[in-house]
Amino acid sequence: MDLQLELNKAGGFKNLELLAKQVVEGFIAGMHKSPFHGFSSEFAEHKIYNQGESTKHIDWKLFAKTDRLYTKRYDEETNLRCHLIVDNSSSMHYPQLADFSIDSLNKIAFSALASAALMQILKKQRDAVGLSIYSDKYDYYSPEKGSERHHQMLLHQLREMAISKPKNKTTDTYTYLHQIAEKIKRRSLIFFFTDMFQTTSDDEKLFEALRHLKYNKHEVVLFHVFDKQHELEFNFSNTPKRFVDVETGDHINLYAENIKENYEKAVADYFSEIKLKCIQYRIKYVEADINKDFNNILMTYMIERQKFL
Repeated sequence: MDLQLELNKAGGFKNLELLAKQVVEGFIAGMHKSPFHGFSSEFAEHKIYNQGESTKHIDWKLFAKTDRLYTKRYDEETNLRCHLIVDNSSSMHYPQLADFSIDSLNKIAFSALASAALMQILKKQRDAVGLSIYSDKYDYYSPEKGSERHHQMLLHQLREMAISKPKNKTTDTYTYLHQIAEKIKRRSLIFFFTDMFQTTSDDEKLFEALRHLKYNKHEVVLFHVFDKQHELEFNFSNTPKRFVDVETGDHINLYAENIKENYEKAVADYFSEIKLKCIQYRIKYVEADINKDFNNILMTYMIERQKFL
């Protein structure tokens, strides 16, 4: 099914799980088979179900044929724990869109679909996943679990986040990262989606918080989500425009061409500083341009998972 058609029919992200499945299937189909050797947990054998065991892996089809309870055992039983963190400040809802399509996502919709796609793979691997969402407050937290009910609950939160339209939601990212770091007790793979635009400019505090996430031997991946064409390259037509800070409401009227050179240099320098700090603190930095596909996100997961286990 065409992804763009499905998004439009969904009126946004109503069928987020289906979209995530299609993103993952498209990614796998486009890959050569060999990189996936050992990636999926392969079924090994049946064993008799013992009373008191979890019913999660009972083979109900076999039960219907034999009238006996058997569970499936797999070659790869892992205990990987993953925690997704999403910045839901107002700047993440840029650009403002009436409807989403796969070729037209804002930063928060891109982050939601990317997170849902990661969750789909984690579900296939029977790994536990948790979720934190923050803006001007700690919007949502759920610890790492692997049940279907939990999976659906997280999808609901991502869907609601993507279609919400917060106004003037500022954030001090470092405040909430410290709180999240305190909650994640067991070693986890952490994926953090943010545009790295803060209301309060205090980079040292921000990276102190990122370092906090590295405690307990967590592996941290920062997906730097941005609209490269506009937010980095400042590619706007040279007509009078009002540029509004969506977090504070401040605005300025100007011709884009008049500040393009200085803007590009300032933002490029800031992005370079982020990359260098990530290298310094051994945090994996990944560009996530919302105008591109999700392959880079999913490939990063594959690589990091192999390193983590």
